[in-house]
Amino acid sequence: MNTIKGIKILLVDDEPHILQFLELGLRSEGFEVESASDGISAVQMADLYNPHIIILDIMMPGIDGVEVCRQLKQNGNDAAIIMLTAKDEVSDRIRGLTTGADDYMIKPFSFEELLARIQARLRNQFPNLFGEITLGPFGIDDRKREITYLGQALTLSPTEYDLLKLLIIKHGTVMSKSKILNIVWDYDFGGEDNIVEVYIRSLREKLGDKEHVIIRTLRGAGYRVDLP
Repeated sequence: MNTIKGIKILLVDDEPHILQFLELGLRSEGFEVESASDGISAVQMADLYNPHIIILDIMMPGIDGVEVCRQLKQNGNDAAIIMLTAKDEVSDRIRGLTTGADDYMIKPFSFEELLARIQARLRNQFPNLFGEITLGPFGIDDRKREITYLGQALTLSPTEYDLLKLLIIKHGTVMSKSKILNIVWDYDFGGEDNIVEVYIRSLREKLGDKEHVIIRTLRGAGYRVDLP
């Protein structure tokens, strides 16, 4: 497995031997790893550590894994959550998935399978980590800072690149003007959201998106790119 430098994983389990085993294995694969042994610590550490992946046991002291998952998603945490469950915890797995978990594994599991699940979640939720990617009709090459549409390279300013990449990576998700300002321009929303409209208009022109079907406007909510 080719591990990307800087990938952070948070392990959450109240069984010390499981934490030790996973910590050693994941660090040997090149991941940065932190751990928590209870639900309350997990929520606090997730906010501070900002992991890419959270491997979360359902049966936890204090608050269980399902509640941890709910709180993390409510707080806007973007980490991919892989839940660990026992064979007979079908209802808990369903609760976890409906609360926002991205995947689950049944104990006992092989370390190789866990690595495969981690890789799958990274590619699905953090494709920008992988340099050159293809999403629908778009190609994104971070090394060249180039985006192609239907095989043709777009002439983009640095800000246009960042904005279009954000909308593509977050495809299917409505991005509000305030969130776009915070991510692309790196400041909090302060009434200057018209700048987003200006850049969206420019991107639509360069994409030939006269009907606004590539970059959709959801009135009062924001913008969304839908991929086929």
